[in-house]
Amino acid sequence: MTVIVRHDSLVGETQDKDWWMGLVLHCNGGARDPAIFTLFQIADVDTGVVRWVNADLVTHVLPKGLNGSRGSAA
Repeated sequence: MTVIVRHDSLVGETQDKDWWMGLVLHCNGGARDPAIFTLFQIADVDTGVVRWVNADLVTHVLPKGLNGSRGSAA
């Protein structure tokens, strides 16, 4: 799954971008309801950096047919 993430600068990082696109590697459920994902492990498609991201920072989920995956879009 490919997502657009609102950029939340880490300590020591320059604030040179507003958003970034990443590939979701893992979804982690919350303590109250494990079926609702609250954290995502996402790899930045530009830099390859892997980060844990709070679900509140994910602004868009790209449809299956637009993220380069194989097969027909359903």
